[in-house]
Amino acid sequence: MELKPKADYLFECSWEVCNKVGGIYTVIVSKARLMKKYYKNYFLVGPYFEEQARFDCEQMPPPQEFKEAFQALEKEGIKCHFGEWNIKGKPKLILIDFKGIIERKNEFKTKYWEDFKIDSLSSEWSFEEPLVWATAVGMMLEKIRPALGQQKVMAHFHEWLAGFSILYLKSKKIDIKTAFTTHATMLGRALAGNNRDFYSELKTLKPEEEAYRFNVQDKYLTEKACIFNADMATTVSEITGLEIEYLIGKKPDMLLLEGLDSMDFPTHEEAAIMHKDNKRRVYEFIKYFFFPYYHFDLENTLIFFTAARYEFRNKGFDIFIKSLGKLNEHLKKSGSRKTVLAFFFVPRETYGIKMELSENKVTFHQIKELVEENAEKIEETLMYDIIVSPDIEHSHGELFNKTSLGKIERLKYKFKRQTRPMLTTHNLPDEQNDAILKTCAENGLLNREEDRVKIVDYPIYLTGVDGLLDMGYYDIITASHLGVFPSYYEPWGYTPLETASLSVPALTTDLAGFGKFVLSKNIKDGVFVLKRFNRPEQEVIESFTKMMMDFCNLSKQQRVQQKINAKIVSQLADWREFVTLYIEAHNKAFEKQ
Repeated sequence: MELKPKADYLFECSWEVCNKVGGIYTVIVSKARLMKKYYKNYFLVGPYFEEQARFDCEQMPPPQEFKEAFQALEKEGIKCHFGEWNIKGKPKLILIDFKGIIERKNEFKTKYWEDFKIDSLSSEWSFEEPLVWATAVGMMLEKIRPALGQQKVMAHFHEWLAGFSILYLKSKKIDIKTAFTTHATMLGRALAGNNRDFYSELKTLKPEEEAYRFNVQDKYLTEKACIFNADMATTVSEITGLEIEYLIGKKPDMLLLEGLDSMDFPTHEEAAIMHKDNKRRVYEFIKYFFFPYYHFDLENTLIFFTAARYEFRNKGFDIFIKSLGKLNEHLKKSGSRKTVLAFFFVPRETYGIKMELSENKVTFHQIKELVEENAEKIEETLMYDIIVSPDIEHSHGELFNKTSLGKIERLKYKFKRQTRPMLTTHNLPDEQNDAILKTCAENGLLNREEDRVKIVDYPIYLTGVDGLLDMGYYDIITASHLGVFPSYYEPWGYTPLETASLSVPALTTDLAGFGKFVLSKNIKDGVFVLKRFNRPEQEVIESFTKMMMDFCNLSKQQRVQQKINAKIVSQLADWREFVTLYIEAHNKAFEKQ
């Protein structure tokens, strides 16, 4: 029997509606089409930023029942923009321009202190801006509610940035049921990112003291107030639920797992074609990154990659590099012919592509152009040799004229380098102290000819037009053999799920929500889960190294099977499986007194 929503109207509110900041944007965009199928009156509410709204929102007149409220709000300094979001499903949008009430921020801060004891005395604009916006959202819902009469209204808020709306509605006793989703706690992120043994300390921590120590008390106290005052307090995974229980002091009412819409991703067959085409483009990059210094067999090369914000410990870069160092030693000692190329797509501040790499690229393309100029003659000569030569293996033919041969010799000389390949593509400020590069060097990952594990640090966003790879993120994924995401702190973890959705095997951990989900399904192939919970680092590194070594030892056919398995695993986390959790949470809110 199909689950039916009890709410007649649903307002889903987030700072990331029509405003791409982080992972919540993906949550909202990827499920919007399915939410519209369940709710006839479904509205996404976000902040109005003109530059983004101009391209992403098709503005239109608001529904009749909203007009009076919007007019009243404009007189108070709040302008509501109504329209459709130009994404799949085209959900209705309400974007709130809150500039006219920014001057009231101290009034709002005082009210939240008096009613909910949120200490924001020393808060900065990064806290105050969403506070003013979310208060404006609460004021909008307050004005709209009378026009909806006896119809049931539900409002769902993501993260503390939208949470002030809950507190506003609560203090005004507005007849709207509320749900709050914590995607990650501010205190949890702060503790994990500061080298604390976070999970073993959970039960003994004094959360409020720690929040003040890390200067996140304003956001921590907001999260706490929202969790205790929402009709339904939810989070995205079992691991984050544990965090909330001990840091906030309340178990979440429900878990709302995060999915993707599999219809947005290629079939396994389509992904196989993309793999072939995109791998060829990556191989071209490898040729001018490594081949001026030495050669290795590209047919025996595996491409591993990781991609994340530059949170060195939280994203597991520390243990990834240490494990790659051990993998390098194992491959060398075993005499393996395999080469592992590990890409780090971790954006940070840079100032230009390495000059040597730019020169390598230019010379490579000059050689390529020279070959293309002579392609017709080369093809004719090779065809003739194949047809008439009694010994094709030793026949050569006159492939180039003397002028071209002279150019080839000069370009070969120019292309050749006597040093060793760099580790990073770009110039970095204070490069010698960069954590990724420094840890690579400490673990013997120096891109020497004898190293079987090679490093490419690519510290810029994959825009598709960056002057080197010129490939988008999904293109890079499909070119790869394994995505590696060994996070220490990861409430859910979209990156391994996206990777698997593109038919590429992925590694995650049992400290990531998605990793816990995979373990709950007793899955062992396609998506690999590294167990980190309450295990010493050295033990984790040994397990991690073995998992990568086992992957290196797979045959080509076995790797193809792992790709098929990855795609199957990703379909278990489809929004068609998870979206009903939202409906269930909303319905439970109406059952609460």
